[in-house]
Amino acid sequence: MNGPEIFVSVVPELELFVPHTRRGGAAVPLVTDGVSTLGHVIESLGVPLTEVGALVVDGREVAVGHIPVAGERVEVRAVVRPQRFEGAPLRFLLDVHLGTLARRLRLLGVDSAYESTDIGDAALATRSADERRVMLSRDRGLLRRRELWAGAYVYSDRPDEQLRDVLGRFTPELRPWTRCTACNGLLKEARKEDVADRLEGGTRGTYDVFAQCRACGRVYWRGAHHDRLEGIVERAVAEFGG
Repeated sequence: MNGPEIFVSVVPELELFVPHTRRGGAAVPLVTDGVSTLGHVIESLGVPLTEVGALVVDGREVAVGHIPVAGERVEVRAVVRPQRFEGAPLRFLLDVHLGTLARRLRLLGVDSAYESTDIGDAALATRSADERRVMLSRDRGLLRRRELWAGAYVYSDRPDEQLRDVLGRFTPELRPWTRCTACNGLLKEARKEDVADRLEGGTRGTYDVFAQCRACGRVYWRGAHHDRLEGIVERAVAEFGG
């Protein structure tokens, strides 16, 4: 590129996205092409715009459509937490790699759609837009899709940390034990006699309290894994409210 030279610094929270030579908080020179927007320039460095809270040029905040001019000093700031979205209920869409996170969000009653097969970035972005869902992903390319309604990078590859990251960033309302962890449908109380044909003999003889998904019909009871799941719920509610 032969255009204007600008000076770009990235806050520590976003340094994982940029080369090592651009880390440490210093304003590093960058030659632009003179026509691309500042948003495009920042994305070319590796930072998804879903993670950018503000672009500050020479002390004033500018839009992503700003065209850089020579000598400008740009500070790339992170999203302010908790992050809010206007115009739609807070709902999520997770890609194929985040199945455990999707199940844990559903366990907490958070509306979380999930694609268990790889339907492709274009289809995911379109679904995000059609259903006005925040796309959660660790795929930076997916988060750069222009069709997205909104998106967020999931910073960890460990489910416990992923859950804390999402809950801390968006502070969704928690309503534990109200959603099907398999399909995201809402649960209802169920009488044993109404779901008996779906139960194994041992379960019928041991448990009396059941819930059933209104969408897929799956039946739930306090089985062998309940203590582990209850631990996840209790920790989340204690830290983020319920």
